[in-house]
Amino acid sequence: MRIWRSLHLLAICSLLFAAFAVGSAQEPDLVRHFDYDQEAPLNIKQIGIQRRATATVYDITYDSPKGGVVPAYLVVPKGRGPFAAVIWGHWCWQNSSMRNRREFFDEAVALAETGVVSLLTDHPMSRPGYVQIKDPLDERNATEFLQQVVDMRRGVDLLVARRDVDPKRIAFVGHSCNAAVGALLSGLDRRFEAFVLMAGTTSDEISQNTKDFQEFRQKMGPEKVDAFIAKYSYLDQGKFVSHAAPAVILLQYGSREKFLNADRAHQYAAIVSEPKQLKIYDAEHALNAEARRDRIHFLIEQLKLKPLSDAAIAAIPNLYQPPDPN
Repeated sequence: MRIWRSLHLLAICSLLFAAFAVGSAQEPDLVRHFDYDQEAPLNIKQIGIQRRATATVYDITYDSPKGGVVPAYLVVPKGRGPFAAVIWGHWCWQNSSMRNRREFFDEAVALAETGVVSLLTDHPMSRPGYVQIKDPLDERNATEFLQQVVDMRRGVDLLVARRDVDPKRIAFVGHSCNAAVGALLSGLDRRFEAFVLMAGTTSDEISQNTKDFQEFRQKMGPEKVDAFIAKYSYLDQGKFVSHAAPAVILLQYGSREKFLNADRAHQYAAIVSEPKQLKIYDAEHALNAEARRDRIHFLIEQLKLKPLSDAAIAAIPNLYQPPDPN
């Protein structure tokens, strides 16, 4: 079906991991699914290094608690700090050359001038040796989502272990599939001060009520889909993002989308805890320069950063959205 392919893994995760029971991010039986050994060595390995005018970029890997390593860029500003920090999660547009840690690279380098250490990671689907998922009910749709949540938490461990990072000024920016990851993290990991969630879902229960999902459920078989949903109900972002406070959340959506449009945006925003901001742009899934400017200003305000000039913001390239291959 076009809806699943055009929205890629984001839609699969958001529509399949629905919940039938009301939960709370504070319930031990819920949060235990995301436990890991915080004392385990990170095993950070430096692969390469780039020196920029305002920052040094390290190409690194660190161990994933769920197996393998997480490829990442670590962007460190010039100076001693203490610096604020941002973890960036890229989109999952199937045929995009930026479906990896490169999506926000230019943005992170620009923000280094304001005093931000950035960690940009690859999603499991963007790592070497990945085998594409073809079955929407494949267990990996759930386990990879879980792994990405834990890998991002491990990324916070990496940042707070640095002497030049202020542990009280950490934010998360996630686009598409990683916006859903961020929505879950917002009620799970209290080390984040602020979140920017771009064109992503915040509630599987809301997604489940759509016509697209009901058609998918009938096509795949209601019993199979319901069993999958029940097994992974703890991955419903709505159980977490409704408990994000006191973290501040900026939600960004494009009006020119079939699924994640303005109407759906208001539904998703309604369950997000206060304080929050909702902004809708005349844009597709990639969003636009106005959205980029707004999230940079949001991060500057929330993390108490140095200002960044309009010229520096305007110089950041727009994200290209390839045509849907289907």
